[in-house]
Amino acid sequence: MAIEKPKPSRYSRVLVKLSGEALMGQGDYGIDAAVLKRIAGELEEIAGSGVQLAVVVGGGNIFRGAGLARDGMDRVTADHMGMLATVMNALAMQDALENRGLHARVMSAIRINEVCEDYIRRRAVRHLEKGRVVICAAGTGNPFFTTDTAAALRAIEIDADVLLKATKVDGVYSADPVHNPAAVRYARLTFDRVLTEKLSVMDATAIVMCRDNHLPLQVFNLNNPGDLTRAVRGDEVGTVVTCD
Repeated sequence: MAIEKPKPSRYSRVLVKLSGEALMGQGDYGIDAAVLKRIAGELEEIAGSGVQLAVVVGGGNIFRGAGLARDGMDRVTADHMGMLATVMNALAMQDALENRGLHARVMSAIRINEVCEDYIRRRAVRHLEKGRVVICAAGTGNPFFTTDTAAALRAIEIDADVLLKATKVDGVYSADPVHNPAAVRYARLTFDRVLTEKLSVMDATAIVMCRDNHLPLQVFNLNNPGDLTRAVRGDEVGTVVTCD
């Protein structure tokens, strides 16, 4: 009986955006070790297929700068706390990947040399070329910018083929499917339609950056085991957003 060969990857270099909330699992705070291990396993499968892999992590499972600011904290201070939260998540992801035998590098947009490298674009690309997983932390290094915008920026800088956004839902809907059972999931969208209809995908700055630099975006549910690897293979998973 012939053994079916795995489908080759569609992309040679990808950037995966992981929200901090994705690391919580069913908890209310922090990192779920089982979820971290599962995500690391999927990333290992991608890297093992020869795809160059970069990851941007959020920090919402620990601190959300915008939320702290709404509660009265100075916005710049709150955003800096959020950046540090992403570094903590990035270090946890690095450890999980290294426990699986992968080589990973955390690169921070703010200087914190005792625990990770500074983000330097050429160095990041070199790590990717050597087969290392690059984990980008601390957003863009500037307050008032989300980690979604950081993901778009880093994907463009490293010349990624696609930006893969892992979420809690299986794509982009016409409305919140939790509160509106009649909401329709889109298989494909254009960036202009996302902006015009104010669809909940990423913040507008990230969407415009992707559109203006012709960077495809794919949104999928990280809680569906295997969807991440299927997205890298080019399967119809979640919602694909392009320029046309």
